[in-house]
Amino acid sequence: MASASAIKKREKIVFPTENDVATAMAKYTFNLSKRFCKERGYFTIVLSGGDLVFWLKKLLVPEYAETEWSKWHVFWVDERVVPLDDKDSNYKQTLDSFLSEVPIPTSNIYAIDQDCAALGDAKGAAILYEECIKRLVNQNIIRTYKSSGFPQFDLQLLGMGPDGHMASLFPGHYQINEKANLVTYITNSPKLPPKRITFTLPVINCASYNLMAVCGEAQADAVAKVFKDDFNLPSARLTADTQAIWYLDKAAASKLS
Repeated sequence: MASASAIKKREKIVFPTENDVATAMAKYTFNLSKRFCKERGYFTIVLSGGDLVFWLKKLLVPEYAETEWSKWHVFWVDERVVPLDDKDSNYKQTLDSFLSEVPIPTSNIYAIDQDCAALGDAKGAAILYEECIKRLVNQNIIRTYKSSGFPQFDLQLLGMGPDGHMASLFPGHYQINEKANLVTYITNSPKLPPKRITFTLPVINCASYNLMAVCGEAQADAVAKVFKDDFNLPSARLTADTQAIWYLDKAAASKLS
């Protein structure tokens, strides 16, 4: 059961400031990149939107100059189904703030289908993103999780909303219970824009490492509920194969007992 394993796996570190969270996230990412590039020749990393895409700039410092960018394969845990050049696109935000600054091959950056994005076709975008993932599993770029056959990414960098949502899995919406598909979609997201695709919970929880980075007082109530095991919040169900760790600043952790 996801909830029981989430309790077992969930760890946390509280940092003084948002800047400290971003710095630690960069170090964590670099260390895993170095390890997986050495072990497998690839590093599969899944990103989310929001402030996290700006925190990734911490990887651009000389300390991480040895990062093997050519071996990175970049995915998104969720995406807004808007044109890829739209300001609300997670892809565009990440491209503008981070990806344009590093030499990751464009063929290793997996945005949603351009035509589906332009048309606002959430269902089609979800189907094609799932097909993309399955193709990369067949090419042994993405591993599979034990006997389940679900894809296993090396690292996912996640965020949480004030309502406790993660990816585009929202409280009270059926997508949180989807288990058959790798990628699902929503057309009535409570957070704009309304059309989105998202990894399903089993895919998220099959990752080797999940780092949930949360900053700000606006998230404090949800953080407290997560650590009281309120599984009505999708973020409370987060686990991982090896480690699921929460990086919090003092403001986000301010209501923890």
